[in-house]
Amino acid sequence: MKKETFLIRNQMERSSFKEHSAPIYFNSSYVFDDAEHMRALFADEQDGYIYSRYSNPNVDELIEKMAFLEGTETGWATASGMAAVFTTFAALLKSGDAIISCSSIFGSTHRLFIEILPKFDIHTQYFKFDEVEKLESLITPATKMIYIESPTNPAIDLVDIAAVSVLCKKYGLLLVVDNCFASPMVQQPVKFGADIVIHSATKYMDGQGRAMGGIICSSSEIIAKIKGFARHTGPAMSPFNAWILSKSLETLPLRMEKHAANAFMLAQKLEQHPMVEWVKYPFLPSHKQHPLALKQMLTGGGLLSFELKGGVAKGKQFLDALQMISLSANLGDVRTIATHPASTTHSKLTEEERLNVGISPGMVRISVGLEHIDDIWLDIEQALK
Repeated sequence: MKKETFLIRNQMERSSFKEHSAPIYFNSSYVFDDAEHMRALFADEQDGYIYSRYSNPNVDELIEKMAFLEGTETGWATASGMAAVFTTFAALLKSGDAIISCSSIFGSTHRLFIEILPKFDIHTQYFKFDEVEKLESLITPATKMIYIESPTNPAIDLVDIAAVSVLCKKYGLLLVVDNCFASPMVQQPVKFGADIVIHSATKYMDGQGRAMGGIICSSSEIIAKIKGFARHTGPAMSPFNAWILSKSLETLPLRMEKHAANAFMLAQKLEQHPMVEWVKYPFLPSHKQHPLALKQMLTGGGLLSFELKGGVAKGKQFLDALQMISLSANLGDVRTIATHPASTTHSKLTEEERLNVGISPGMVRISVGLEHIDDIWLDIEQALK
């Protein structure tokens, strides 16, 4: 079955009311047939529902759709994208283990690596997105996992997933890919050797700025370990958010097609503007990793970054002059969003750390929405003036 059809037609079993659209199961707990049924469920000898912190019909429907999209056996859902990131580390690593991560990552993930995980004697080493050939020298007996984002946040650089996977297979390491910036309609990391794929479902999976959520997609063996941790620590997704996200996935293919089309046209226009120093968009021939983008991405996605001539002062003037486009730290919305990463999502990093991962003081990130491209460009053009 094609993705577009599966996302619309794959729903939980209808109740006796024969509803056409899946209902929301708001309940926190479930009733058992008898004592033996109760015992068997708690012993994992039968499939069924016990408590919505463990599982819920709406959450299960969402997981099934996401696993299908990412090409994995199964998955797990959490209350937020960062809950998915932390749950993955906490469930699969132990004290004394080490992580190798691309240095170009979301600011909160970086804080997790340098502030939270060291409390549990789990430490992280970094490599640059374009220096995969140096990655092998960082691997030690303690290394258990390599973590990457591609495209990176917010510089829109790429990591060669297949090349990193070769090293992971050689040394028996888990490869974890945050696929949030691409979405599974743009990129399937498992096809290039990833073991675990993570999403902030708050972004493209929802697409309308309504619901928070996180998704972890992987093999049944790995998800069993994550499930054992998550059931008892509580990073559970609510039934309501799962229902929203599952319904949102019905339009994901259409939305991502339009996001990418708008973003490509906007990137081309920006690249020709005299006020713009540079533009980064994976499907622009000027992107230095354009061949890699064509290899591992189906489209260039819906995000781009650019630098205005004049640095941070001009960047702030540009943002203040926008009239239609929203100023927000979110992305993946139907509404176009502009963000200044140095003062928002990556403000907790030092200036040296930001420059090291490609975040210049005047960089602007645009999450290109679904408005008509003419209206998006008119707003950006008048703000550039």
